[in-house]
Amino acid sequence: MLTRRIIPCLDIKDGRTVKGTNFVNLRDAGDPVELAANYALQGADELVFLDITATVEKRKTLAELVKRIAHTINIPFTVGGGIKTVEDVQVLLQSGADKISINTAAFHNPGIISGIANMAGSQCVVLAIDTRKEDDGEWYVYLNGGRTKTDMLCYDWASKAVDLGAGEILLTSMNHDGTKQGFALDITKRLSESLPVPVIASGGGGTMEHFADVFIKAKADAALAASVFHFKEIEIPDLKEYLREQNIPVRI
Repeated sequence: MLTRRIIPCLDIKDGRTVKGTNFVNLRDAGDPVELAANYALQGADELVFLDITATVEKRKTLAELVKRIAHTINIPFTVGGGIKTVEDVQVLLQSGADKISINTAAFHNPGIISGIANMAGSQCVVLAIDTRKEDDGEWYVYLNGGRTKTDMLCYDWASKAVDLGAGEILLTSMNHDGTKQGFALDITKRLSESLPVPVIASGGGGTMEHFADVFIKAKADAALAASVFHFKEIEIPDLKEYLREQNIPVRI
């Protein structure tokens, strides 16, 4: 069985790490360079950096900050936010990113998925999907940092993106984001069991049991969280030890 990954996420706004609930009510969570270095030391398997207002503010990702973080860590580093072209990707890879997370731009221009995959390999392309379960029971894709609803169903978009070359899916449930009530097990399980690429579950991790559930019940390959790590509600070494006791393979 493949080792399950624990991934802290740095949501960046104005050069600081922030965290909200259901994509709103953001509060400061600290200096991203310091947090990144600390997570690498704690044994995080990877790190994700999302410039959460780059798309809305119509600007590029903070390449200089990416470079500073990359110099302080020795674990795989995924960067997203404001990426619209293959040239944007090249800048971030040269700044130290290992993988690129794309969301809104890929939805509007699916060809960018193939473009990045052809240039850097599918393993470099992480498709981020922000999804919300609506009253009809279906999970819909949202864009622009969760501000814009589409008529596309989450599974259909994920499947199409994988066909185009996405090598990994970062699935964030907007219903669960920041609530610490547990991950969205149903949609995570559907994607994990149906797609031939790894699925990272995001949104709702609040206890160690929640992480175990998303690995055991929803078959996720990785679990991403932010505030529980930023505010030291869960320490990564303790979480990994707990998961190991649940017979979930993790890198200690």
